[in-house]
Amino acid sequence: MTPIAEPPPQVLTTFGLTEHPLIPLEGGTVVGWRVGEVVLSLVPDNARAAWSARARENLYVEGMRIARPIRASDGRYVVSGWRADTYVAGSPEPRHDEVLAVAERLHEALAGMERPRFLLQPPAAPFTDVDVFNAADRAAWEDVPLRSARAAGMPEPESEDGKQSVEALKTLAGLRRPVDLTSQVVHGDLFGTVLFAGAAAPAITDIVPYYRPAAWASAVIVVDALAWGGADDDLIERWSHLEEWPRMLLRATMFRLAVHALHPRSSSGALPGLLKVVDQVRLLV
Repeated sequence: MTPIAEPPPQVLTTFGLTEHPLIPLEGGTVVGWRVGEVVLSLVPDNARAAWSARARENLYVEGMRIARPIRASDGRYVVSGWRADTYVAGSPEPRHDEVLAVAERLHEALAGMERPRFLLQPPAAPFTDVDVFNAADRAAWEDVPLRSARAAGMPEPESEDGKQSVEALKTLAGLRRPVDLTSQVVHGDLFGTVLFAGAAAPAITDIVPYYRPAAWASAVIVVDALAWGGADDDLIERWSHLEEWPRMLLRATMFRLAVHALHPRSSSGALPGLLKVVDQVRLLV
């Protein structure tokens, strides 16, 4: 990940953040800047950042801390590609069941929210990370996996592990069955982004929107936790009360395989854990 440069003076001025020093927030590299009790961060997509800000502005979820957006002096949520949010203390921890409990409460609160229009837009060149995740999401649900990616002209994976992830994706696609669940706005990237600070309530700083069943978003957490988070295998069973659980795990695993196949920064070291989940899911469906 490339370190984030300091926000320019006009951004600080527009958000009214000129009275405090800039303190880098690090996560291996600089991922944002703290200015007093505010965090400034670059956004990958202005429309999604503004949507997330509006969604979080007055959202209340029992037992959760939520970073609130700071509006600029002219009312904007995003200025020159930067957003500002209240600082919430904490860091990610491997408390997987608690993250899943956060997901249930959060998605209950988001259930009535309208589908953002930008989620209907197909991926388009020049491709960004947003386009990659958009195409990967569609790959798990469309009749022919990766059809949207190919139609948009996304390059086929050339690495051996990329090709392997496509083969695993095709294998799982053959095991799919129709899903009869209501889709809603969900946060599709909760693994590794929920912040914990001792006994304080868990916190989120963003909402990464997808329009899928709530159980799918929980399944993504489980897939990530099993593949890369050191979770015990019983995590699947502990959350098996969720609707159409094996089918949601299948679609979530397909989503992650598609991300691995399409993303230019995918690491070969990430695939073995994901293939382990593939084997587990094949036994369930």
